Formats: sequence, structure tokens, C-alpha cells
Amino acid sequence: MSTYRDFTHRGSARATVLRTVGTRERRSHLTAPRVPTVGIDIGGTKVMAGVVDADGNILEQLRTETPDKSKSPKVVEDTIVELVLDLSDRHDVHAVGIGAAGWVDADRSKVLFAPHLAWRDEPLRDALASRLVVPVMVDNDANTAAWAEWRFGAGRGEDHLVMITLGTGIGGAILEDGQVKRGKYGVAGEFGHMQVVPGGHRCPCGNRGCWEQYSSGNALVREARELAAADSPVAHGIIERVKGNIPEITGPLITELAREGDAMCIELLQDIGQWLGVGIANLAAALDPSCFVIGGGVSAADDLLIGPARDAFKRHLTGRGYRPEARIAKAELGPEAGMVGAADLARLVARRFRRTNRRRVERYERYAQIYDQAASTIRSTRNTRTS
Repeated sequence: MSTYRDFTHRGSARATVLRTVGTRERRSHLTAPRVPTVGIDIGGTKVMAGVVDADGNILEQLRTETPDKSKSPKVVEDTIVELVLDLSDRHDVHAVGIGAAGWVDADRSKVLFAPHLAWRDEPLRDALASRLVVPVMVDNDANTAAWAEWRFGAGRGEDHLVMITLGTGIGGAILEDGQVKRGKYGVAGEFGHMQVVPGGHRCPCGNRGCWEQYSSGNALVREARELAAADSPVAHGIIERVKGNIPEITGPLITELAREGDAMCIELLQDIGQWLGVGIANLAAALDPSCFVIGGGVSAADDLLIGPARDAFKRHLTGRGYRPEARIAKAELGPEAGMVGAADLARLVARRFRRTNRRRVERYERYAQIYDQAASTIRSTRNTRTS
């Protein structure tokens, strides 16, 4: 798309923005154009961008650090635009999908709140669409990841799916009959802030006892650091690994030591997994899905985490023994899921964009044909008069 940069600053009048994407996404994705689109995954530490084809394959991927959250929203928007322009130099991009780590409104146009970015009621879709010549779609990053797993990963073939993303906190998404359930105001799926321990650990959201304070990357690291700070004998292995520098204890390090057989790290992952199972049982009671997909960075612990989660789920499931049990599966697409899902959802927007452009072309061709006929008539008349 060689003319992409040429149009970047011509204003919103030249940008095509789809205000609403059809609610019947399942039917739509089957007929969406098989064209490359760009997916953007925006988190607190990184912005990942990739060109994705209609089969979920990543054709090219770029990654950069997220600008400091104290900077203006435009700084992040500039970063996104630069990544899209860079990719568009080498690929024929037809739409852009954004998966943002924050609350996105029901129209998928504004980021209402992003905990790691300076976005408050930010009209992200329109701000980007005014600078790009392709349509833009914005959604929550857990929604885009769940869509990707349903389309191409661990949730294929499932009609009722719940995804849980375990990272610094807990995010989530709900898919029913091939549609992302976003709720009345667009902020459904904030499972991490269900209260599981009244009066428990204080959560950054302002409440106490939220689920993510007991089953997340933050919870895992907090417990390990507390044991290390207390110079507990069970923490000897991890203290030795970080040479006594407790702030260097991280989730990936805990997982690594657990795989090497460190008893404390194994036990910590089991604790996190058990709390995960309790929360999943609560969600099963409320939503009754056929499948839970577990994603996010903490899920890299595999059966060290998911095994205890399955056991706790069976113990706490309401009506256990008298009802079908949902399948619990690890996500298959890894950290690229949000990016792939955003690109695939953007393909639904690309269909409308292509249809609009096709109508413009057809209208232009029709007018050109009328003009040619009129010009031909005038020439014939002049020739007749001359003769």
C-alpha cells in the first residue's frame, strides 16, 4: 500500500470509519474478505503490531515499548500510527484492529479507562481513523484474545467459551454462539475483581479480597517475596538464585525454579492454581460454559498451575457429580493472541470498507460512462454540423 503515508495527514474527511460492527459476528466472519489486516496489542509495557492473514497466520510482527504512561494519549497514538505505517509499506493493509488493556465502551470507539496508560474516556478509534486511510476497530485485549482462541486456538468448535487471562492481574472474556459478550456498557469480563475473600488483600481497584489478589502474577510474586523477605527456610533456593536481591524475584523465575523441582515454587503455583479453580467454579455456576481457556503469562506454568486448577474446580463446582463439567484448556496462541484476534475482528470492518469503496468505484465508472456517451454525442453533432 505505497500511498499509505501520503494520506496520513489529510484529515478525517479522507478516513473511513465504521461506527458499528454487526452484532452477528459469527455469521460475519465466515463471509469477511480474506485480506490482510493489522492487529495491535497495547499493554502497560509493550505495543505489539502484526499483519495477520485470514487463517490467523502472522505475516510480519513488530514490537516496541509502550511510551511512559505519564505522557499524553497522543504519544501512544503516534506509536501505533508509526507501526501501522511501517507495516503498510510492505503489506496491502485493509483494516486495523486495536486490543487495548482497558475498558472499552459498547460502541468500541472510546477507551473509558486504562490502568497502565493515560487514557480516560479517550476517543481512540476516531483519533486513529483520522490519521489512517483504513477503518479502525477498538476492543478490550481480553476480548480480542478470546476471539483468536475461538477462531484459531484452544476454543475452536466451542459455542460457549470463557477465557481467563492471568497476567499482572486477571482479565477475561465471554463468547456465546460466536459473539463476544461485552455487556450493556462494554466492560463485561472483569472477572479479576470478583470478591472471593471478604476483607482480604487490598486491590489497586480500591476493594479488598478481589480474585486477582489470590490468583495472578502479582499474587505469585508477592507471596514469594514475602517468604524471601522473612528469610524462610523454604525460600532458600530462590534467595540464592537472586543473590539476596528480593526485588529480582519474578513470575517467570518462580516458574523456572518450579520446573527444576524447587518445593516452595511448586507449592506457590499450586496455591495460585487452587484459587484459579475456585474462581472458575464460580464462573461456571453463573455462566455454564462448555470450555474455559486459560491464557496470559502465568499460564506458561502449564500443568504446575492448570492441574491444581482442575482439581479445585471439581471440588468446588456447584452440583458436582450431577452436571457436565466444562473443559479447562491452556490457550494455544500465546502472547500473540490479542494481536491476532484484533486483526481478525478488524477483517469484519474491512468488508464494509471494501463494499463502500466498490460502490464508489461503480459510481465513478457509471458517471464516466455517462460522460463518455455525452462527449460522443457532442462530437457526433459537431461532425454533422461541420459536414
